[in-house]
Amino acid sequence: MTAATDAGVRLSRPAVGLPTPPERIVHLGLGAFHRAHQAWYTARASNAAEWGIVAFTGRSRDLVDRLSPQDGLFTLVERAADGDRFDLIPSIVRVEAGDDVPAFVAAVADPQVAILTLTITEAGYRLAPGGSPDLDDPAVASDVDLLHRALTGVAPDDTTNGARPSTALGRVLLALDARRRAGAGPIALVSCDNLPDNGGLVRRALTDLAGRISPDLAEWLGESVSVVSTSIDRITPAIDAHVESHAVLEATGWLDDAPVVTEPFSDWVLSGKFPAGRPDWESAGARFVDEIAPWENRKLWMLNGAHTVLATLGQTRGHTVVSTAIDDQLCRDLVEALWDDDARQLPDFDLADYRAALLERFRNPRIEHRLAQIALDSTTKARLRIVPVALGERAAGRDATGCAAAIAAWMLGVRAGTAPMPDGIEPAAIVDLDASARKALIGALDRRLAEDVGFAPHVADAITALETS
Repeated sequence: MTAATDAGVRLSRPAVGLPTPPERIVHLGLGAFHRAHQAWYTARASNAAEWGIVAFTGRSRDLVDRLSPQDGLFTLVERAADGDRFDLIPSIVRVEAGDDVPAFVAAVADPQVAILTLTITEAGYRLAPGGSPDLDDPAVASDVDLLHRALTGVAPDDTTNGARPSTALGRVLLALDARRRAGAGPIALVSCDNLPDNGGLVRRALTDLAGRISPDLAEWLGESVSVVSTSIDRITPAIDAHVESHAVLEATGWLDDAPVVTEPFSDWVLSGKFPAGRPDWESAGARFVDEIAPWENRKLWMLNGAHTVLATLGQTRGHTVVSTAIDDQLCRDLVEALWDDDARQLPDFDLADYRAALLERFRNPRIEHRLAQIALDSTTKARLRIVPVALGERAAGRDATGCAAAIAAWMLGVRAGTAPMPDGIEPAAIVDLDASARKALIGALDRRLAEDVGFAPHVADAITALETS
């Protein structure tokens, strides 16, 4: 029976007349990012009726309580500069709390399930600086011991069934071992986190941990688990759920306690095999490629690199959001100069359309992307987003002036306090941004650039130009 009130009609599958697709995908890390990307692409696939998602949260029950009464349905609001578009997304068919380990294990062990996707954030992987599992992390060390005892039979049988790993990868390994024991067949594991080589990172971490836990599991992982790398690009800002629920009600007549707001632009690139099948994501606009790195670099260097420039320089010029900073001609010129360097390091792409799309996205005033938030951890971000291009340009015998100007903007932000101070550098030492201060700051990003005597003058010239503009 439809739940009708004076305010509207509560979302549910009976209310909208939608069937429930079979549970074929399990997701860990349910949030707005997943719902604006994987859930949206799955709902738009030509064979969407064959692919339902069982979604597990991180640890909070908030989304369980909001989405379960709606049968997993939610509204995706595409927020363009000239208005909103409202789409009902039916691909999530069941929502569970992430700490419900038995439910997660049972879902992954189901032979009908073909794919396990992850959005657990960089911190959720609990890796050491070199990329291996951080065995100094008490939670990681505890899970390795727990799983070793549970999965190798050292512990009693009831402990095997009752194991409760606290880390995300620990829960994934427990679930994969249950799938192995059940003879449920191969599975694809897809990391959708914003990390370079995310699939390789997950594969190496799981292989390392499995080798410490169970030889049988380690062997099965190599034979039966395909790890897929992805690059995802869609800005999905934090929202006031109450305000957006009211907007959905006004536009559609549906009561939705869990809407998601995102930009119209979307891009999803995947590389890897799906041994048990997958949705026809290509029909929804996804791309499958043999080599993911160029696509990752395009996004990291151009979108994220420009964000770092706008966050550091924009704040020193009084801006608070991306949409106003990009319309500041000085900021815009610096971004374009950086993109010129990027383009030379991405020779296989025709970037004209992508650059134009980035500018349109940045200028959207209805997607509020705050510069102070983007500027957090800007030293690490500059290392990943700007330094590799600078090194590539210098190795090719070019000046890398766009990168030099981006680094100069970062230095001005650090001095102004709108970007964090790198470790080991005192604020008093960089007040004048003299030669020694510039070398120290470049060294905080990359030792090779700091030792490149031909690069430093370009940074100095850019600082002078920015300070006098």
